[in-house]
Amino acid sequence: MSLARREMKTFFHERPETGNPYLEDAFLRSYLKTHLPPKVLEEVSRDLERFGNRLLSEASPLAWDCEANPPTLRQFNAWGQRVDHIVTCPAWRRMKEIAAEEGLIAEAYERRFSNWSRLHQAVKLYLFSSFSGGFSCPLAMTDGAAKVIESLGIPGSLKNAFDHLTSSDPKKFWTSGQWMTERAGGSDVANGTETVARKQPDGTYRLYGFKWFTSAADSDVALTLARVADAGGQVEQGSSGLSLFFLRARDEEGKLNGIQVQRLKDKLGMRQMATAELWLDGAKAELISAEGRGVASIANMLNITRIHNAVNAVAFMRRMLSLSREYARRRVAFGKLLKDHPLHMQTLARMEVQTRGAFLLVMDIVRLLGLMETNQASEQDQLLLRLLIPLAKLYTGKQASAVVIEAMESFGGQGYMEDTGLPVMVRDALVLSIWEGTTNILSLDVLRCLTKSQGQAMAVFFSAVQKKLELASSSTELAPAVKRTRDAAGSLGRFMQAAGSRRAATMELAARDFSYTLARTYTGALLIEHAARPDASSTDLSAARRWCHQELCPVAAESENSSYEAEEARMDRALVYEGILPRGSRL
Repeated sequence: MSLARREMKTFFHERPETGNPYLEDAFLRSYLKTHLPPKVLEEVSRDLERFGNRLLSEASPLAWDCEANPPTLRQFNAWGQRVDHIVTCPAWRRMKEIAAEEGLIAEAYERRFSNWSRLHQAVKLYLFSSFSGGFSCPLAMTDGAAKVIESLGIPGSLKNAFDHLTSSDPKKFWTSGQWMTERAGGSDVANGTETVARKQPDGTYRLYGFKWFTSAADSDVALTLARVADAGGQVEQGSSGLSLFFLRARDEEGKLNGIQVQRLKDKLGMRQMATAELWLDGAKAELISAEGRGVASIANMLNITRIHNAVNAVAFMRRMLSLSREYARRRVAFGKLLKDHPLHMQTLARMEVQTRGAFLLVMDIVRLLGLMETNQASEQDQLLLRLLIPLAKLYTGKQASAVVIEAMESFGGQGYMEDTGLPVMVRDALVLSIWEGTTNILSLDVLRCLTKSQGQAMAVFFSAVQKKLELASSSTELAPAVKRTRDAAGSLGRFMQAAGSRRAATMELAARDFSYTLARTYTGALLIEHAARPDASSTDLSAARRWCHQELCPVAAESENSSYEAEEARMDRALVYEGILPRGSRL
């Protein structure tokens, strides 16, 4: 071998190796220590350490297999008979067993730790998500289905399904799909749902329609919306014509229940999970909502799936940052390790602040959910929870997209290589700003929440922020952050007062910046609260200060720039379509 070749072979990139994700997450552990009662903390910590080891030894290799062997559709058997069999790999099926064994759904409904059970579940999902090979998505919908059934009082006809959905026995555990989106739908289910339900003599229904986007299409059961046809075959349009149905994917003989799988979706990410287009051609189903109350009945499901979405967002942020952090301790560039380059450390530190803020926002929502599910939540808690869920989903989805891409960049060219696994996590994270409602859709949902509560939700919001800031009133180190957050809340309050005289169209234009303002202000208060603890670290103080350095109230700043006026709206359209001829026009 030549000298030149020997010299070239002296350098190799080192793969970043992370340890137990629970033990290496100091911020998570400090949060649990602060909030959990001592006996609960002891038991939960022991479980999370054990689970973290299992993720490394068992789940991580399975996740690679799930990515390498995505589901396929076998529509016909050897004799030409249509079977529509969605073939999943053994690793995917093993993930389902692990989810059951770990009680990733059951924990929330057994409530061993009373109101802290939801937090225990959420932390396990947070650790599991980036090791799950995409299985976190079916779990979100399964949890949502269980929540809907529980909210209905677990009627006798659904008791068996509820027991399966919340089982910790792998042989009994079911997953649920969520079949809402149709070709004309998306988030607009009220106007986009065409599926018709025809009542049968035995009281069940048969569903007829086309479901355009059905995630976890290999699930055991599903919840879906349809319009009940009257005796003349007519249906009512709009949201008041929608009802909620429960169905089994297969009958007692294992045959599909009046379902044809048209095709599997070719998605950018989450390719490990089967997402399909389905024809419902007489699928047997049970009406589980009051007729015409389908949209209202899925509210509980949407709340749960949106919380899961936010948990997954924080999980991807933390996982990618952990890998970037470890890589910086191994990679030498320009004569020294990346961790010894101040600019590189500044970049990772900014990602860390975003991740900590997102984590606190999500866990505060989970805390409130736990109180509500154990009848310990006040009316104010419930109003705050309703407001924070869409806020957290929309904001963490955006944060995740930015952080995971920045983390991939921190690896240089290696981050772009498919076999490092980093692009997989980037692709999977990008869906989080889309699924369960896009940023704009959820921003409008925030406005609906305020309108429905007649201003009470905002009053509760301001009160909650103020109480958190008061905890840091004696801290000189946090004083600048407290002042900036108070100033942001004041600017927000003045914007709200002025908003009373604005047209609805103006508030719609402001909805996105308004939602960002709420998310940033509340998260700043949470970081300050965490940093005001007696045993807070210097990094807790720094994270709170750094978060509050950003523009916390963009809605006030943009309002001062007249960004929400009618003329600006007209200019928005002009900027986008300048030089574009109307459809049908000819030169």
